[in-house]
Amino acid sequence: MAKEQINKTSVGKRHKCPNCPKTFAFRSQMETHNRFHIGERPFKCQKCKKRFYNSGALNVHLRTHSGEKPFKCGICNKRFSESGNLHKHSRVHSGEKPFKCTICLRRFSESNTLKTHSRIHSGEKPFKCAICDKRFNQSSHLHTHSRTHSGEKPFKCIRCDKAFTQRINLQRHSRRFHSKDEELPPPERYIKVVIVRHETMFVRWR
Repeated sequence: MAKEQINKTSVGKRHKCPNCPKTFAFRSQMETHNRFHIGERPFKCQKCKKRFYNSGALNVHLRTHSGEKPFKCGICNKRFSESGNLHKHSRVHSGEKPFKCTICLRRFSESNTLKTHSRIHSGEKPFKCAICDKRFNQSSHLHTHSRTHSGEKPFKCIRCDKAFTQRINLQRHSRRFHSKDEELPPPERYIKVVIVRHETMFVRWR
């Protein structure tokens, strides 16, 4: 500990990750970070055996088993297991979109959404189908595509029992063939879109 304190307070003393440009005040911090690069996960959940890079990530994961959600939104009282998720959720209420695309200047509330959007400009398609090698810029698109191989059709019409691989195809079918039918309750997997201060939330019906 004393050695680390000396390293931290020494002028210009930094610990650089050997695999990326990141630097750290403590060597132990750099070593923990480096586990992301080498794939080392020494901390194991005793309930499901899932492994983690650091003890903090393990502690957060344990809440998935205990159901503990200690972080509560002060506006809508929704609770979260991680402070980071609460922070992201707060932007739904504030309308804050701190992440801006440098090409088209469109703004986003989450960095991951910006990262996905940037692939539209770069043409990057990192998700590849293991069967036909077709590539996609979003994992969700790959997941949807995989149904063309598996034959899975999870979106079922509640009026005629016809099934579809994509929700949008079910919606088109309903408008074309059942638009004059008596309105029925939404299907179990229907997703309702709610606009809250220009931010779109997706709420799954139970």
